[in-house]
Amino acid sequence: MAVSLTELAFDNRFTAELPADPMDLNRPRQVHHAAYSRVQPIPTSSPRLIAHSPEVLEMLGLDASVAETDGFLRVFSGNATLDAMDPHAACYGGHQFGNWAGQLGDGRAITLGEIVTDTGERHMLQLKGAGPTPYSRTADGLAVLRSSMREFLCSEAMHHLGVPTTRALSLAITGDQVTRDMFYDGRPALEPGAVVCRVAPSFIRFGTFEIARSRDDLDLLRQLADHTIRTHFPELGAPSAEVYTEWFAEIARRTADMIVHWQRVGFVHGVMNTDNMSIHGLTIDYGPYGWLEDYDPGWTPNTTDAQFKRYRYGAQPHIGQWNLTQLANAIYPLVDDVDMLQGALEEYTNRFNETWPAMMAAKLGIATHDTNRDQPLIGDLLEILPKTEVDMTLFFRSLADVAVSEGESEPDDETLLKPLLGAYYETDQLTGDVRAETVGWLQRYRGRIAGEGRSDHERREAMNRVNPLYVLRNYLAQLAIDDAEKGETGLTHELLDVLRRPYDEQPGRERFAEKRPDWARTRAGCSMLSCSS
Repeated sequence: MAVSLTELAFDNRFTAELPADPMDLNRPRQVHHAAYSRVQPIPTSSPRLIAHSPEVLEMLGLDASVAETDGFLRVFSGNATLDAMDPHAACYGGHQFGNWAGQLGDGRAITLGEIVTDTGERHMLQLKGAGPTPYSRTADGLAVLRSSMREFLCSEAMHHLGVPTTRALSLAITGDQVTRDMFYDGRPALEPGAVVCRVAPSFIRFGTFEIARSRDDLDLLRQLADHTIRTHFPELGAPSAEVYTEWFAEIARRTADMIVHWQRVGFVHGVMNTDNMSIHGLTIDYGPYGWLEDYDPGWTPNTTDAQFKRYRYGAQPHIGQWNLTQLANAIYPLVDDVDMLQGALEEYTNRFNETWPAMMAAKLGIATHDTNRDQPLIGDLLEILPKTEVDMTLFFRSLADVAVSEGESEPDDETLLKPLLGAYYETDQLTGDVRAETVGWLQRYRGRIAGEGRSDHERREAMNRVNPLYVLRNYLAQLAIDDAEKGETGLTHELLDVLRRPYDEQPGRERFAEKRPDWARTRAGCSMLSCSS
């Protein structure tokens, strides 16, 4: 393990192989014929490390002691760079809420460089909130503690849930105040500034290719695609029309896998614009995300999306396909064959239609999934759940406690429902037709499971491996933010530790698995969020 940041092996392949912005001018502007602009982080007044991820430190090949050094704090708060780094901001575009937005780019993210570990893994280190870039438009390039805390915690929580994601190395408070209009209502306020260091194989997005295509810059488009394939998909071979097609098909499959995981754990991204879609199939850009608490497929955490709910939980699978279609349009000149790209795009649907039912069967504890037999059972449950206010995480976790083993006597309605009652926000809603439908479904469920030959203990263990007990509920993140703004970081560290083992019972930490409290129903940060950060 390296005991100093200077031992990291930077090769900065992205900046070495792709064209740079020819202008050395850090002001908002259109950047043409370039993949990035070189830019330096801005110093902060009195940085302080709030938290770091020991797992990411180890992934980078760094000894645990490195996080305790002044050099670590200085580099990952934007106050210093290493000679081997090549700080830059990437140029990309994107479709936002279904409309082409033109050039976007890293407006508040500065990539420090790329390292290659002793095991051959490639990681980009990127600071979010470290100052303005040519892509900042009218913004200041900074970030506040509330959004940075949410990104730091959620990146690591998602990883431990088994969801493909970017990672977060560190979270530092800057000591500077940042002005934000949190509700976009003309009442700006000062908030504590912060910088989060996030880590990924790359931060290349669908929009990276869209911007080049939108400008008919086919040379840049080809350079971007060739670099991406040779660096991150070398197993596909030398770039060609066929390889570009297979590369796109692989992105489609990875995207489907990622979204199936989102649906499994109840995660809602909130802003699935094409500039927020990673070509690695990783969850990227944690902005106004949220977790389904009461099961509502129509819920979105994003106030900007409140009217049309384009990015609601139930629409995420469709939006994934729509976004891939925009990427297909962008790379079409490289393939020049509609049928080839259409076939590759269908890999998304094929993969999703294969893995989503299997995932749902696993959540239900079905050992031998049969699509024709099980789809009505799955579909009927998802029709029943929104009829009452029932916590998604706790419902599926509690379902494992329903006795279904062959030989068990037929329980009465009260006994059948009892293990699930703790998941309902208002048990008096579980009456009449809804109660009858729920009981009827549970009876069918018991009948389906009973003949599989597994004991309740075996089924419970299997279900508890895919149905988490602990997720980063919105109100828990907000409580950690509240404490951190007062200088108290104990809850941040405890929450981070709880989320390392989201599938395990953790005695003494039951409060982190509780339903959303009433006070959090409408409080800012606990229900819906804006993009302001």
